[in-house]
Amino acid sequence: MLLALMIAMMLAMLDNMIVGTAMPTIVGELGGLEHLSWVVTGYTLATAASTPIWGKLGDMFGRKGAFLSSIVIFLIGSALSGMAQDMGQLIGFRAVQGLGAGGLMVGVMAIIGDLIPPRERGKYQGLMAGVMALAMIGGPLVGGTITDNWGWRWAFYINLPLGVFALALVTAVLHLPKKRAKAGIDYLGVILLTVGITAIVLVTTWGGTEYAWTSARIMELIGIGVASLIGFVFWQTRAAEPVLPLHIFRSRNFTLMSVIGFITGFVMFGATLFLPLYQQAVQGASATNSGLLLLPMLGAMLVTSMIAGRITTGSGRYKLFPIAGGALMIVGLYLLSLMDTDTTRLTSGLYMAVLGAGMGCLMQVTMLVAQNSVQMKDMGVASSSTTLFRTLGSSFGVAIMGALFNHRVQDVMAERAGTAGQNLTAKSAQLDAESLKKLPAAAREAYQHAVSSGTHSAFVLGAAISVLVLVAALFVKEVPLKGGPQKPSTDGAEAAPAAVAEAV
Repeated sequence: MLLALMIAMMLAMLDNMIVGTAMPTIVGELGGLEHLSWVVTGYTLATAASTPIWGKLGDMFGRKGAFLSSIVIFLIGSALSGMAQDMGQLIGFRAVQGLGAGGLMVGVMAIIGDLIPPRERGKYQGLMAGVMALAMIGGPLVGGTITDNWGWRWAFYINLPLGVFALALVTAVLHLPKKRAKAGIDYLGVILLTVGITAIVLVTTWGGTEYAWTSARIMELIGIGVASLIGFVFWQTRAAEPVLPLHIFRSRNFTLMSVIGFITGFVMFGATLFLPLYQQAVQGASATNSGLLLLPMLGAMLVTSMIAGRITTGSGRYKLFPIAGGALMIVGLYLLSLMDTDTTRLTSGLYMAVLGAGMGCLMQVTMLVAQNSVQMKDMGVASSSTTLFRTLGSSFGVAIMGALFNHRVQDVMAERAGTAGQNLTAKSAQLDAESLKKLPAAAREAYQHAVSSGTHSAFVLGAAISVLVLVAALFVKEVPLKGGPQKPSTDGAEAAPAAVAEAV
């Protein structure tokens, strides 16, 4: 059963990284370069918007049925994407795929939350971190190999045999109590939340790239997003079966874990965006092996996550890890901000390992504490909310750190190479390997300094934001993990007894 869950988790994490490598080939065949970003944006929007809905559906109608449905939708989207004949079709089919992907991660986390008491759940942290590391390292390599040897359509078709295997395994061996909610689905809440999340993701995706941050379109999206989310919060206090029950935020630990998850997503996805760029542009590394460049960070994250899981399982104590994770993230990001054009790969690898150790202390502990802070009936919405906050954090991280990076690159190119240098990066501050080779030596050197300066600014911002993780961690209340010896607690939902689901 655990194998099926890990395959489903792998599908959700691996897809974007494989497809990203295949995108140049896809554009070459289908055309539509101007709509390229929507292939990723459509998938991301659908995933973010559907995540809390899948969690609630699992709570209302049963975890197994919701999880199987999300796998089926993901596979249908994958098959249709592989058969797309133009860019419009591909974008639409990727959105279908994203709808299913929104339920994969949530389903895995919520099912584990149902079957395994929090006290024992730490044992599985290393496994989940390992799947994440494997996806980040292997994604670009697998994507490149598939595209070169089988064609870009197999970047989508590869999901089918894995998904069918996971589907069959879950159907056969996963046994969970069947549920049937008396109340209906909160359709108004679903619509308001979807509109609000969509507007936020579009602001972070388009701001500073497609449209200026102060443009009318961005201001409209901000207004729509804020109004929708305010309306959503208001409605959730009145809905019979709210999509996101606001009472779960009465738990101090749950609220703190949501904040920590948001910032972890902010930092992690920003780092995975800029580190390969720095190593390719400044240190001359090959773009083909871009996933391997992150190995020090991901390896440290995996090892630390396994250690944290073992200690948590053995002792039942966990507060140390968010505190240590916040401190290590601050130190790691500060060290990465010191990198310049003379920094060696060994040095940058050591800096990345410090950051990875910090993220390893946080990645799974945030989900563990969040699930421990709610009653069993809210396990799905707790898992989906934590996943959603991390997803939104990644969107903000990529957008804000990216805007800061691009602005700094433009300034340095203007300082070092004048108007001609600034024109080189006018359309994009991220030049590929082929473009770099064609630059004159002086322009290439200017660009290396510009990228170094841009990553410095991005990582300084990340370090400053990470201070909030440390502050939040200090206020975490160490409530005994369910499944171990219990102590009286006064923290409401956090003391609710856990019911272990029937499982094979």
